[in-house]
Amino acid sequence: MVEETNERGVETATGTDHEAPVSDAFDRDAVIVGGGVAGLSAAVFTARHGMETLVFDSGDSILRRNAHLENFPGFPAGVNARRLLDLLAEQAENAGVERRDATVGRVEHVDEGFVVETAGSERYRTASVVAATKNEVGYLDDIDGVGIIDRGKAFVDVDERGRTGVPGLYVAGRLAEKPHQAVVCAGHGAEVAVTLLEDDDRPFYHDWVAPEGYFTGRGRGLPPGCEEIDEDERAEREARSIETMRERFAEPHPDEQPTHPSLEE
Repeated sequence: MVEETNERGVETATGTDHEAPVSDAFDRDAVIVGGGVAGLSAAVFTARHGMETLVFDSGDSILRRNAHLENFPGFPAGVNARRLLDLLAEQAENAGVERRDATVGRVEHVDEGFVVETAGSERYRTASVVAATKNEVGYLDDIDGVGIIDRGKAFVDVDERGRTGVPGLYVAGRLAEKPHQAVVCAGHGAEVAVTLLEDDDRPFYHDWVAPEGYFTGRGRGLPPGCEEIDEDERAEREARSIETMRERFAEPHPDEQPTHPSLEE
């Protein structure tokens, strides 16, 4: 086995004959397994509240097969599904999320957290994991207390907020048996992330930008996650938002439209 040091100074293995070493300290506060709408939505919320968040994206989100997404709020004429995923990924990265193009092969429950191992044998220790793959559950096989539901497709048994029977392990989106709708899965990803933040005893998270004086003008302190901005800053942010969306939608999406794997030959 050959050992290398990754960018965080943690030794990892390039071979698969033996387990790669993993540091005693947490590499990340939260690891999200899955880069679809549920996983990316969850990542935005954890990162914006100060959690060091890593998303593993195998690039297999079924939403990429959608020819044109019609029911996602905010797009009255619909939106290219691949464009939407790109925008969600960009939003997550702007929030501080680290994304890796990799498939997770195994999650191990260890003292006070988890070790997440990729198919390439990179290993990361984390306090919390959000499983947000569509129906893939094999990487959870080694964790006692995870209830798998077989309805022809695999789902994970969770409570109404996405908690499993294992503290620190959450499930978001379709894998939590949510309806197969992009907006529902995105919303559930956000809900699961807020649940994770609450369970971590973090202050209540508003995630709200308010006009100058909205709180402080009434003698109140800013709630966690809030900020006040003046009119000049508001106008600058709106202009930046308009220009960003104009650029992103200036041309058709460059990726070829994928279809079901059985139809590719």
